[in-house]
Amino acid sequence: MAETEKKPLPKRAHLITPQGEQALKDEYDFLWRKERPRVTQEVSDAAKQGDRSENAEYIYGKKRLRQIDGRLRFLKKRLEIVTVVDRLPADVNKVYFGAWIELEDEDEVLHRYRIVGEDEIDLKRGYISVDAPLARGLMGKSVDDDVTVTLPKGKQDFLIVAVQYQPPQWDTGGSSTAVFEERD
Repeated sequence: MAETEKKPLPKRAHLITPQGEQALKDEYDFLWRKERPRVTQEVSDAAKQGDRSENAEYIYGKKRLRQIDGRLRFLKKRLEIVTVVDRLPADVNKVYFGAWIELEDEDEVLHRYRIVGEDEIDLKRGYISVDAPLARGLMGKSVDDDVTVTLPKGKQDFLIVAVQYQPPQWDTGGSSTAVFEERD
């Protein structure tokens, strides 16, 4: 390989936690059993009102049905290709997929993250992708390791303060994927 050629990026692992898989299944079930039938009924009711070309409810309803069907196809395909990581690593003192991590930066500020699959990313909760530069830089490291990670804003040093594989008290729970509501 010539010096100027770049190595191809590694294939992305389609990893997911059991909670992430359940969230995808719950969303699929909600869309298929509740949302789609409701919107289908709304479209049917709007169609009965006459001229469909000028009926905003009909036009919007059909658009919403296409969005739901597209999301259902996406979810079905994702659930077929994801690999659920449902067991602990051999060394629970090291950072691997699914770990909750506490890091201290150079200014002694504590940062908390969980390494999850791309379907579970929730930056507000500190859920970062296994493919993120920070996660890649932490993989295989242990508690009390000093780690230098290259982030988009440059190199940053961290001390790994804690690694856990059970939900810590600071993780508030809840869905790390799209929030959806059940309508009456």
